[in-house]
Amino acid sequence: MNDTTLPPLGAAIREKWHLDPAALTVNHGSFGATPKSVLAAQDEWRQRMEAQPTRFMALTLPEALRAAAGRLASFLGARAEDVAFTDNATTGCNAILRSLRLAPGDEILMLDHGYGAVKNTARHVAALAGARMVEAALPFPRPDGDAIVAAMSVALTPRTRLVVIDHITSPSALVLPIAPIIAACHAAGARVLIDGAHGPGQVDLDLDALGADWYAGNCHKWLMAPKGCAFLWARADRQDDLHPVAISHGYGKGYLAEFDWTGTRDPSAFLAVGAAIDFYEGLGGARLARRNTALAAEAGNLLARRFGTECGSTGDTRGAMALVRLPILGPVDQARALVLRQRLLRDHATDAPLNAIGGAVWLRLSAQAYNEIGDYERLGDIVERLVRDNR
Repeated sequence: MNDTTLPPLGAAIREKWHLDPAALTVNHGSFGATPKSVLAAQDEWRQRMEAQPTRFMALTLPEALRAAAGRLASFLGARAEDVAFTDNATTGCNAILRSLRLAPGDEILMLDHGYGAVKNTARHVAALAGARMVEAALPFPRPDGDAIVAAMSVALTPRTRLVVIDHITSPSALVLPIAPIIAACHAAGARVLIDGAHGPGQVDLDLDALGADWYAGNCHKWLMAPKGCAFLWARADRQDDLHPVAISHGYGKGYLAEFDWTGTRDPSAFLAVGAAIDFYEGLGGARLARRNTALAAEAGNLLARRFGTECGSTGDTRGAMALVRLPILGPVDQARALVLRQRLLRDHATDAPLNAIGGAVWLRLSAQAYNEIGDYERLGDIVERLVRDNR
């Protein structure tokens, strides 16, 4: 299959999801949207589990979980024994941060555009040890890769123990040049955790070659697995003294023994990841990702021209999400941005998130297989009304 033989996309395949036809869905990046076929596979696993839960948990699950991890690992360019399932990327990041042994004066370095939940975890862990979380200022808007690497490098100090880097920033939708960032951090003696919440299915991954110490990623977003399907990849020499957030029966027995069983939960989301990979690859796989990136860029440019503003990213920092500044005059804060976002949801059935960055309100849009350019033309109509009504 090549780019010219991709299956029909956009509205032609929207019926493969349970999407509300009366709503405008242009925010795949926040929570994803799981196709009907993947949900059906998850339901089959649930039915097998409920046929006799004890038999399933004791005899079926261990092998099935490792098989699912193997399928996912192959997709990620990793070894199955280095991949453990978690409920979401934030849980994976928590596992790394809470396993750190920090001393007073140590530093955890993050970007100011880093994900808020993970920042909170870093602050909490650092405070317990008398250490601190430090933020590096990300050049914005439209930074180039060299400027991003330089911003991280200048913030590194001899006290930096861990650097947490978003593969793709959530508020600003920037695909970061993580390979040179990892190299710079390792050269300074710091270990690196990649928060890949938006990575799998949006960008190509080869975790074994990447060189990070740890990578936490979601499968429910761009890979379209069920909610609650995520993973933690740990390099083989970084698995000692690493523990899940919930300590359970596998404590002290090794990485997979601890992470594969953290207590009773519904594992069907993990076990359906193979169906999600099949669906993603059936729509073109990496070619779908490139199509989504191109559509997001086209949509972002369309709205920026319409609003007379600008996009937040360009070149290699662009992915399947785009950021567009809204034509709102005067300084704004996150509280006002959240009010406007709620009005989009409540009054216009539109899910595009709004964030205040640098005193301006920015709209983040996503492009997934079910989207087409007409969605963003409709989004422009809605946002223009929103701005006009809230001057």
